[in-house]
Amino acid sequence: MQDGCRTTEESTTRTTPIRSEQPRSASGQATPTAPATSTASTAPATPAAPAAQGAPAVPPAVVAARRAGLLVTLILGGLTALPPLSMDMYLPALPAVTRSLGSTAATAQLTLTACLAGMALGQIVVGPMGDKWGRRKPLLVGMAVYVVATAICAFAPTVELLIGFRLLQGLAGAAGIVIARAVVRDLYDGMEMARFFSTLMLISGVAPIIAPVIGGQVLRLTDWRGIFVVLTGVGVVLTFVVWKWLHETLPEEQRHSGGVGHALRTMRGLLADRIFTGYLLAGGLAFAALFAYVAASPFVVQEIYGASPQTFSLLFGVNSIGLIAVGQINGKVLVGRVSLDRVLAFGLLVIVGAALALLLMTSGVFGEVGLIPVAAGLFVLMSAMGLAMPNTNASALMRTPHAAGSASALIGTASFLIGAVASPLVGIAGEETAVPMAVVQLVCAVGALAAFVGLVRPWQHQPPMETGAGAGGRGGAGPASS
Repeated sequence: MQDGCRTTEESTTRTTPIRSEQPRSASGQATPTAPATSTASTAPATPAAPAAQGAPAVPPAVVAARRAGLLVTLILGGLTALPPLSMDMYLPALPAVTRSLGSTAATAQLTLTACLAGMALGQIVVGPMGDKWGRRKPLLVGMAVYVVATAICAFAPTVELLIGFRLLQGLAGAAGIVIARAVVRDLYDGMEMARFFSTLMLISGVAPIIAPVIGGQVLRLTDWRGIFVVLTGVGVVLTFVVWKWLHETLPEEQRHSGGVGHALRTMRGLLADRIFTGYLLAGGLAFAALFAYVAASPFVVQEIYGASPQTFSLLFGVNSIGLIAVGQINGKVLVGRVSLDRVLAFGLLVIVGAALALLLMTSGVFGEVGLIPVAAGLFVLMSAMGLAMPNTNASALMRTPHAAGSASALIGTASFLIGAVASPLVGIAGEETAVPMAVVQLVCAVGALAAFVGLVRPWQHQPPMETGAGAGGRGGAGPASS
């Protein structure tokens, strides 16, 4: 198995929050360039070397995106917030859907699983499309289909039809997730990329806080179908914003012209990189532990512990605040001072410890416990995700500058597919016990730690953050045999 590309030391000077690319000469050596500035008195310099040196110029759309940093950040944050909006706003309504459509709790949870599976499969398709046709076209098509599928969900007469269109909703919504990560890889590298992922977590993390609250309030005014009406409106607004203000970030000369075969070969090469695969599995299994909480918590909190939909929404929001706060500590304080691998290892250990504590509490080892101790364990588990999720994404993408779309697709597909498998398992013992949730979380957390230790083997390689760069920037090398 290949160990993937080796990171090369690059010294970059940044005066904007966007990475400066290091063009390479024909010999493969980095060509020094002037840093970009954004002062009123100095014309902005591009990171491209002079044409005589054979280096490609930075596309004007990329330069424009760098200048409009806040706007682009908000747009990408909105795209990454769409999945938690689609799932978390719907969570308080799960018991109501069960009663309204005459289904069981396990069948109602399949509406979550279908959306999650759709997002997993959609990313594996849209990612290579983004590398071939650019970022805008696949994103706009996906957003349009998302709006239509969500509107149909609002009028689904049976749980089977709802499951089907939730699947389509997930397939289309996947475009926002995978394209947003690819755009980040187009614009950023090294420490700046890790910081930007933490910033995205701040924006997209607001969605899990407000989504259940909005869902709970919508349920005061109407039934669960009104939630999908609200989501349809969100999709329409986000589609317009993308069409109007998000410009193309992948120039034509850097796109892949191959078809399905080329995409499959690219993904096979990425998976042959042991370290990339280790980060991918660690992030995917950690996400599955998080989604086990997302799928089970409405029944655990409301049915087992007797809380109201509004109380559930409040607890869910508190847990999301913990995730955001720790994510910001990661991006603002730890990145650049502590290696990503050290932070990631600590985060995974905390997740394992929290999952073990939850299993002991829910299985009766400490006697009968109330909602507060269980909620505290879930808060610790969710908060530690702020160390695990952005760092696995950044570490994996740093190794794949040559195929950001395909790499982003694999990362997203692994996360959502593993989460889709874990989701139904949390309800396997019915609505009377929270033990299955805790078991699934512990198994996933231990698996994430095992993938990190067994495949990444951080003691054997110098992580990209310590070299100050990723895998060589846009012109970096692809995977190579070790």
